[in-house]
Amino acid sequence: MISPKDVQRSAKRLERENMRFRTFLKGHVDPDDLDEKFHELHRELFEGYDCSQCGNCCRTYSTMLEDSEVSSIAAYLNMSEPDFTKRYLSNGSEGFYIKPPCPFLTSSGKCAIQECKPEECRGFPYTDKPDRWSSLYSILDFAEQCPVVFEMLERLKKTYRFRR
Repeated sequence: MISPKDVQRSAKRLERENMRFRTFLKGHVDPDDLDEKFHELHRELFEGYDCSQCGNCCRTYSTMLEDSEVSSIAAYLNMSEPDFTKRYLSNGSEGFYIKPPCPFLTSSGKCAIQECKPEECRGFPYTDKPDRWSSLYSILDFAEQCPVVFEMLERLKKTYRFRR
């Protein structure tokens, strides 16, 4: 599997090819079959992958929090919600966000709030969720940060016999 430090450069190099692959998938692949393939690869590749050795997603993406998550994390950190919000969050049009790089990513790559980690973080990169066919642009974006998603795309190209 590609190293976390090389994934963005490699994905950028394959950007045009990956866009062509997205177009190919949209025109030639059954959405349910694609979901099945993504789910299989997700189980296989994440089973043996330690995300704490990467953390690219934590350094790159904002995380939207539900109100209950704000409460849980503030309580976990023994802070009042207003203090937690003021210190760690920005207020967007749809709610509160943790801006990147995530302040809870430790130097060892672990999540300092693992016990109450937001659902959006727990679910990333969403490749085990249904309807991946409709979110292929996001998948291409995630492949620039996540070595596992990058590997998924490369394997899917072989599975579907995509001509490079």
